[in-house]
Amino acid sequence: MAKENNSLTTEFILIGFTDHPVLNILLFLVLFAIYLITMVGNLGLVALISMEHRLHTPMYIFLGNLALMDSCCSCAIIPKMLENFFSEGKMISLYECMAQFYFLCLAETADCFLLAAMAYDRYVAICSPLQYHTMMSKKLCIQMTVGTFIASNLHSMIHVGLLLRLTFCRSNQIDHFFCDILPLYRLSCTDPYINELMIYIFSMPIQIFTIATVLFSYICILFTIFKITSKEGRGKAFSTCASHFLSVSIFYICLLMYIRPFEEGDKDIPVAIFYTIVIPLLNPFIYSLRNKEVINGLKKCMKNYNIVK
Repeated sequence: MAKENNSLTTEFILIGFTDHPVLNILLFLVLFAIYLITMVGNLGLVALISMEHRLHTPMYIFLGNLALMDSCCSCAIIPKMLENFFSEGKMISLYECMAQFYFLCLAETADCFLLAAMAYDRYVAICSPLQYHTMMSKKLCIQMTVGTFIASNLHSMIHVGLLLRLTFCRSNQIDHFFCDILPLYRLSCTDPYINELMIYIFSMPIQIFTIATVLFSYICILFTIFKITSKEGRGKAFSTCASHFLSVSIFYICLLMYIRPFEEGDKDIPVAIFYTIVIPLLNPFIYSLRNKEVINGLKKCMKNYNIVK
């Protein structure tokens, strides 16, 4: 029986969306376009923040790392989806599956910490503007960024290590478009109780801490904004955090919808599409379209490039 289990764990089949050839071509084209736009938008934002010295502030350093993690999320999910549209077997090996989940978990965990750090940055900028450079020093910004990646890596490695203890003797068909943790639990013939317990022990505190940080920051921001008497002052204060508030609201609404009892099944696929594909696509536009500093930095870089040419 042990040998049979080991043979079943070597490969999985990703069911995906559809087997209809016309729909496969249409979905391939749509997802390929989304992938290109996502990568150009996010990596372009990372490059712009790196090149433009005026964007070397805590908020934009966090934003650059957020864009990098969104790129990581897209790279973990979409290329395999594109391949499977024209693959007869739609196979993914056990170690590819673990790697896919690792990078997805890394990106999503880092997003939680980075969005919380950005909320704290906006809190300091609006509620304590005179102390901003002291409270949000370069050293603290680096420590928060490094801490984010260390915690995210450890969190991902713990869950991947626990997944490797499971054996899969029921089926090798994953009813999803990527190797997510809940569909893998449903395929396991080993009781995933310990894995589920570790989710509550490690993942829930991360969610509680980051959500509490965001809520506390924005409650303080709102109280401070309402104390401002002039309309121009209020408008300026709102504009400094509007993009982040929109991004963090979309992210946590999707995440909270996805964190549901383990028996929910296929109902989590539409939400998974949104937080693994749509959010990484939207974030560069949310943070760039109405951001004068980003637009001015882009214009400056384009102007300098034209001069060099």
